[in-house]
Parts: sequence; structure tokens; C-alpha cells
Amino acid sequence: MEVQLSGFLSSAAGGVQSVELTGETVGELLTSLELRYPSLRDAIEQGVAVAVNGEIYRDRRDQPIPPGAEVFLLPRLAGG
Repeated sequence: MEVQLSGFLSSAAGGVQSVELTGETVGELLTSLELRYPSLRDAIEQGVAVAVNGEIYRDRRDQPIPPGAEVFLLPRLAGG
């Protein structure tokens, strides 16, 4: 599936804004991303938001990703 990287995630991946990855869940997708771009490991461990078809998931590594989904990885924002 095609995954869009935004913000510092794109910069940490060498300027890549879009990448083809595999994975049936958010966790599998993040693992696939870490394997391809080890420079993203720290950012992923600190937390990223994953938007699947417009719905944002934080801390839901078991969340299934349907085939053909639109997926965006976003820097996680602190709220208060």
C-alpha cells in the first residue's frame, strides 16, 4: 500500500513523501517502515499518528488496515 509521510517523518526518511509498504495492521506497517528507514525508529518509538481512510489512530498497533486504504503517517501532536 502507498503510505504518505509528512513533516519531519519525511525529512528523516531522506525527503521521501510517499512509500510502498506492506502490512495488514498499523503495527505491521510501522515495522515495515522501520526496516526500510531505520532513521525513523526513534520517531516511531516516540509515537506517530496513523491516519487510515481519514480516521486517526494513536497507540492502536492492532488496528487492521483494509486493502486499498489511504494511509498517512503524521507527527504526533501533544495536546492538553
